[in-house]
Amino acid sequence: MNLSSRKEYVKYRLEQAFESFDSAVILAESAKWNSSINRMYYSAYYAVSALLVATHRITKTYTGAKTQFFKYFLKNRNY
Repeated sequence: MNLSSRKEYVKYRLEQAFESFDSAVILAESAKWNSSINRMYYSAYYAVSALLVATHRITKTYTGAKTQFFKYFLKNRNY
């Protein structure tokens, strides 16, 4: 993936993340909890996808994204 397409992909995924988050807020305000949680889940997934691509860690599956995120951004962190 070249620099231009990587930037476009990251931008696209972040837009999806914010849109899903906005939808989650609207659904929560209507007490649609399951749907709100679903949108929050996808919001986080889209943001993680953007982060992984921005840092040159490309995955093709949800499980791969979860594994890469944990390995490079959560594992061995001292909180």
